[in-house]
Amino acid sequence: MLKEILLVYAIAACLTATAADARQITGAAYVRDADTVVVAGIPVRLNGIDAPETSNRYGRDAKAFMDRLLRGQTVICDLNGDRTYDRWVGICYMDVDGQLVDIGGIVILNGHALDCRRYSGGRYRSLEPAGARSRLRQANYC
Repeated sequence: MLKEILLVYAIAACLTATAADARQITGAAYVRDADTVVVAGIPVRLNGIDAPETSNRYGRDAKAFMDRLLRGQTVICDLNGDRTYDRWVGICYMDVDGQLVDIGGIVILNGHALDCRRYSGGRYRSLEPAGARSRLRQANYC
């Protein structure tokens, strides 16, 4: 039994090291919510994106938007090496007419999330539509 437990820990450690070392992952995306996607089995927190939780209407709308956006798409994520809870942190892209486009920017541009300046350095602030800040509540950690 101890041998089996140690084997499970060894496999988990290898998988974690693989994700960290890869720095870039590619694959189909499963949407957890508007700021977390699972790509190639690896959960990724979109860096600098503050989306509402799915416990409220805005969060459910944002998740539905992301589901539609990423359905059938191949996603590329550049991981920065940081982790938050069970997720790696990174910026993810999808191909739009031959151009890689930042998914976080798309979700903000469409009014479903806000720029989290603390982590984005303000990269997405100019993409926020008018009224987004009065409608969506900014997380305290931003």
